[in-house]
Amino acid sequence: MTNVSVNLYTYNYRQAKTYLIAVLFVLGNIVLPQMFHLVPKGGITWLPIYFFTLVGAFKYGWRVGLLTAIASPIVNSVLFGMPMPSALPAILIKSVLLAIGAGWAASRYHKVSVPLLFLVVAFYQVVGGIAEWTMTGSLMSALQDVRIGMPGIVLQIVGGYAFIRYALNK
Repeated sequence: MTNVSVNLYTYNYRQAKTYLIAVLFVLGNIVLPQMFHLVPKGGITWLPIYFFTLVGAFKYGWRVGLLTAIASPIVNSVLFGMPMPSALPAILIKSVLLAIGAGWAASRYHKVSVPLLFLVVAFYQVVGGIAEWTMTGSLMSALQDVRIGMPGIVLQIVGGYAFIRYALNK
């Protein structure tokens, strides 16, 4: 898994493609969490709400990522009660950081690699964790994604690489 050139796109908010692609990634961020919630503690272990935000922002730019990052947790919370409304602020902050970080990394390096995705995921987890700690006053809550969600972090990095590299390579 080395640095691999892939076609990366950046759409603006005036293009219909931006919204169409974002809707597809939001749907992915609805279906994937529902599948993982069939397993006890699947959501907090696998962190599926972030997967298509990472992929969308990296492949199609920060605007698609930002739309996906904001809509996915809200739609999931309204439709299914997960994430719980009390968890939404921290998840939204992390999702937005992920979208911005992935979009920036893709536009800066024009390649996808496991180390680059690792840095993007580390960025949103560290900065988002600090924000969550500040908001909640609980270091344990802020570290939950890392303590319990390590399988999800690995899924984002390795699965995100595979998805961008193979499923979306055109």
